[in-house]
Amino acid sequence: MLALLAKRLTNCLVLLLASTFLCYLISSVALDPRAYFEDRTPRPAAAVVDARLAELGLDRGTPVTERFGHWAWRALHGDLGRTLDGTSVNAEFGRRVGVTARLLIVGTVVGTVLGVLAGVWAAVRRGGLPDRALTLFSFVVLSVPPFVLGLLLQAGALTVNDAAGRTVIRYTGERTPGFEGGPASQLGDAAVHLALPTISVALGAIAAYSRYQRGATLDVLASDHLRTAQAKGLTPGRALLRHGLRTSLIPLTAFFSFGFLTLFTGAVFTEKIYGWHGMGSWFIESVQRGDVNAAMAVEVFSAALVLLAGLVADLLHGALDPRVRYA
Repeated sequence: MLALLAKRLTNCLVLLLASTFLCYLISSVALDPRAYFEDRTPRPAAAVVDARLAELGLDRGTPVTERFGHWAWRALHGDLGRTLDGTSVNAEFGRRVGVTARLLIVGTVVGTVLGVLAGVWAAVRRGGLPDRALTLFSFVVLSVPPFVLGLLLQAGALTVNDAAGRTVIRYTGERTPGFEGGPASQLGDAAVHLALPTISVALGAIAAYSRYQRGATLDVLASDHLRTAQAKGLTPGRALLRHGLRTSLIPLTAFFSFGFLTLFTGAVFTEKIYGWHGMGSWFIESVQRGDVNAAMAVEVFSAALVLLAGLVADLLHGALDPRVRYA
């Protein structure tokens, strides 16, 4: 298992370096930070703009490989540079990453667990009403874009609040402005604001994972080793839990690593809709302004998330399938 972990870590580091360079190359070509200064009123002098871009390491007169080398060297020492406004990228990154982490971790865990359980439940009751209801739910959710789903949930919250005559569901912002109280009250207020965005992220995960888990469980239910376990006296339920569930989870580990980027993409729209100032909204703002350093912070973060999800999936695969460890 240690050899598998070392090999996967090495692959992740190589892929992270390659993706970081490609992201910097694309950002340097596609984004124009000079336009951010030229759109100001009054427009600063060209010499002032050139000096500012050179200070930020964004002077296009310097080869992109040299600019990337300077940026990478600072990043290795914990300095992600400064934004076009002159603020520290590190400080903004530290604040924004906590917001996105709360949203993604809670939504992903809830969606993955419920999706797996729902998929197993639907496979055991194949063709019945629960299976048909879950299939309809999954297809409807998967066919709706993430931003439309978020807007529909927000409209539902407004309807509930209007019917109740007071604010029952918080649908915008991370916290209530001006809210005062003890730690427990602050935590409760944050949880209320987190509920609707978490549901928005989790619904997509439930719909996707339930479909894959249903198919994997159906394959296991028809396997010889499960029929052998039942022939030896185990009930169908106990045979599935003891011998089938572990096997059916193996294909889901690979899907998890590829599906995590989709979750992050959906979280970008979720943050904008619900007024959460996380990594997704920061990326959109950075691209609109042409802020290469800020955009790179988000791109490296997303690449690291996907590679970390792939590493976790590989480790889970090795834990579930002994053949991977022996190989």
